[in-house]
Amino acid sequence: MINEKRQRFGLYLAGLRRNAHKSQRQLAESLCRISGTASVTRHEISRWERGERIPDVWISALSEALDVPLQTLERAAAHARGEDFSPEAPSPAEALSYFLPEDVELGPLASSTGRRVGTSTAAALADRAHGLRLGDDVIASRDLLAPAFRELDGAVQLYRETTHSEQTGRSLLGSIGEIAQITGWIASDAGQHDQAARAYRLGISAAREAGDLALVGHLAGSLAYQLTNTGHEEDGLSLARAALEEAGPDAPAKARALYLDRVAWANTKAGNAQPAMRALAQAHEAMDEEGSREAPDWAYWVSPEELDVMDARVFTELHKPLRAVPLLQEVLSRYDSTRTRELALYLSWLAVALVDANEPEEAAETARRMLDLSARFPSDRTAKRGRVVLTKLEPYRDVPEVREVLDTYAA
Repeated sequence: MINEKRQRFGLYLAGLRRNAHKSQRQLAESLCRISGTASVTRHEISRWERGERIPDVWISALSEALDVPLQTLERAAAHARGEDFSPEAPSPAEALSYFLPEDVELGPLASSTGRRVGTSTAAALADRAHGLRLGDDVIASRDLLAPAFRELDGAVQLYRETTHSEQTGRSLLGSIGEIAQITGWIASDAGQHDQAARAYRLGISAAREAGDLALVGHLAGSLAYQLTNTGHEEDGLSLARAALEEAGPDAPAKARALYLDRVAWANTKAGNAQPAMRALAQAHEAMDEEGSREAPDWAYWVSPEELDVMDARVFTELHKPLRAVPLLQEVLSRYDSTRTRELALYLSWLAVALVDANEPEEAAETARRMLDLSARFPSDRTAKRGRVVLTKLEPYRDVPEVREVLDTYAA
């Protein structure tokens, strides 16, 4: 079975070949000419791109044939083989190219004879994208997953099978990117990580075609967040940095604060405490910037309170409960109770921080509240956090309040 890293390298290599405007046969011919031998064929190129093999002695020739820095290819190939090759960190552009291979593209219209649509249709699609985001706040991901993908498929079909002006086309593509982002988020929350990654990549293509760099950063950052939370911490960190770089310094304040929060979280999970703390501070600075561009609709939920929650999550992961507990308690005292999933997630960090603060009784009560909310609003993320909380409480089983929670919810 081909592993994920090899598949990713194959997609990356195929994207480099397409960018060089070469077929597999033409690339093989170039490699033979550069090396002075005739020992590589189109079939070997195909095996590389399917992830069945990783080129070794051909890396130098590939670098020349595809006009890619040798160290970039060596780093990517080493990563695919599971080796450590990091004389220097990859640039953000390299990371984005590697982790988001353009295997799904939304190019120009496939049809020029479809019905004509205008600004009202584009506005209606934008409203549907926002409606889907609002639905995610109150509907469990397992119930919203299929409708979300239907919305995404319908949006792509609308774009490809109609005619419209260039401005309307950009608006439609932007909405496709937004629907792809929230669809990916819903899929990730449902534990469908492969589906989520495909949605994010489709969204990247649409957002790039629309020229919306802020949305590109949001989509790339969403996938980075998934990687960070699913055991791919270094990959998540590379992509989170790339997302921040892709959006650029002129991104709206709320968007830039969100990108920086994801960099902070990725650094935290990767064990980089000081860079994480710096990124948190930069996120608050970005949020306070004067004269920033108006925030896009998709950033409606980003607020100082949400930044405080991320601060507290980082403090909890870094075992700084004296900083995490009061911050979480203050934010949660006025948090919107209708956002059940987020409330449960944030309570899970409070429970863990309370255990670290040697307050097992209060931690048990917080855990009970968190687990009750999770049962009402099923989510792969809340289920995993529930297991973390119960494991954290286990050493305090001799405390009656803790024992009751463990006996009630451990199953």
